[in-house]
Amino acid sequence: MFSQKTSIKVPDSLKNKSYNYLDDKMYSFRKDSSKAAPYLNTYLYKALKEKNWEEVVYAYQNILHQSPEKIRIIYADSMVYAAKKSTDNALIGSAYLSKGIVYYGQKKYESAFDNYITANSYISLTDDQYQHNKVKYHMAQVKYLLGFYDEAISLFQDCLEYYIKEDTRAYLNCLHSLGVLNNKIGNYGLCSEINKKGISESERLKNLEMIPYFKHSEGINLYFKKNYGTAIADIESSLDSIRENKDFANEAVGNFYIGKSYWALNKKEKALPYFLKVDKTFTEKNYMRPDLREVYELLINYYKSKNDQKSQLLYIDQLLKADSLLNETNKYLITKIHKQYDTKELLVEREKIHKQLKREKYYDVILITIVLMLFTFSVFLTYRYHKNKKFYKKKFDEVMQSPASLDKPILKLKKEKAEILDIPEETIAFVLKELEKFESEKKFLAKDVRLTTVAGMLHTNSKYLYKIISHYKNKRFIEYINDLKIDFIINLLKENKMARNYTNTALALEAGFSSTQQFVNAFKARTEMPVNFFIAEINK
Repeated sequence: MFSQKTSIKVPDSLKNKSYNYLDDKMYSFRKDSSKAAPYLNTYLYKALKEKNWEEVVYAYQNILHQSPEKIRIIYADSMVYAAKKSTDNALIGSAYLSKGIVYYGQKKYESAFDNYITANSYISLTDDQYQHNKVKYHMAQVKYLLGFYDEAISLFQDCLEYYIKEDTRAYLNCLHSLGVLNNKIGNYGLCSEINKKGISESERLKNLEMIPYFKHSEGINLYFKKNYGTAIADIESSLDSIRENKDFANEAVGNFYIGKSYWALNKKEKALPYFLKVDKTFTEKNYMRPDLREVYELLINYYKSKNDQKSQLLYIDQLLKADSLLNETNKYLITKIHKQYDTKELLVEREKIHKQLKREKYYDVILITIVLMLFTFSVFLTYRYHKNKKFYKKKFDEVMQSPASLDKPILKLKKEKAEILDIPEETIAFVLKELEKFESEKKFLAKDVRLTTVAGMLHTNSKYLYKIISHYKNKRFIEYINDLKIDFIINLLKENKMARNYTNTALALEAGFSSTQQFVNAFKARTEMPVNFFIAEINK
């Protein structure tokens, strides 16, 4: 059950020291377990060697207080074992009481209460009134936490009569607990009377540390009296001192009822930060009690009204965790409180939100993809626009620096050319001369200029004309005519500012095109730029 004395390492310099000496050293280093360890071990070694079971119990009690929470129960069991060796009922009862307190600290309230009952069975056989009331006080605490409020009130009332004479702080603690319990059973008037008495007694006994706790209790009581404004003020005034005491449990309760008061006043935005502080305490300290679970129901409903599904999901998960903890620590009381959401409903709601968020994520991906595609396309268009603009500007400058016709002069007739075309030289020379006349007289401006029509004008046949234009102009007939028309328009725009105000349709008519689109296409083919760009540049 506990280490034998032979396995305990004890410095030689401490082996012959007295219990009082070792006890003084343990107390001096109570906040530094590494420095306290040699004295704790020596004390235990000495007690075991002497089979002084009372001192063994005391040694294990001190080791327990220096140990991590998880292993304290081991030393509590050792205390019980050693106490039973002594056959001293008071010592055995005290050991079981310590074991119950360890379970209480681990929130194993039923196990704590069982050990308190056992402790009481031994202590009741003694005349030790201090131990009688101590075990009764701890039993009352568990009764309160498990929701047996009337039984807890009776026990605290018994303790009050003893502590009023013997222990100032314990007396005020009992008074405070009685106020809280009367609030729990709806005796709001009596709760206020007790809180008022608690403040005056704290002042009389010069124990000012308890005053904030009575104010805290009264603030919560005022919430239930629907006096929300004063409730907020009283609780707020108590929280600084409670925070200084590092009492996160009462701080969380205070924040909850401040938030609830603002909520009742329909100031939900003001309530929210206080509810989030309660959640923070649960997350960081794993502290939860049955009435505080409502904070998650309120947060779930708040974010549901805001259509904030991610926050809803977060607090559904938190409520499920809170219920899991409460089912372990407050199984009886959790069944008595009103729940808007039970576990089954929470799981259904969570699954529903998960599916909705999954759908939204899918649609978000699609939307992002579309936006990226549009952005990419927009970048491409912008790039192409600037690239084209630069290219068009270059072509514009070339056109403006060119002579009236963009074509090169007709090549001088050579004999070999005639042979290639299989057309008499005289005919080629004649047709080329007639083409010059055709161009100078601007007969190309006629509408629907056809190969046969022009061939007739030039007193030749279509075949010869086609070959000559193709060879000497290096163009098909329709391209040759269109280019002449466009050259005419370019010169018109260069020389006539009024013409620059013409529409594309009007310019098409001027050049003899059969349609506006035909004109626009021909201009682009000839100059490698849109007609609108050309006019805009020439107007600058």
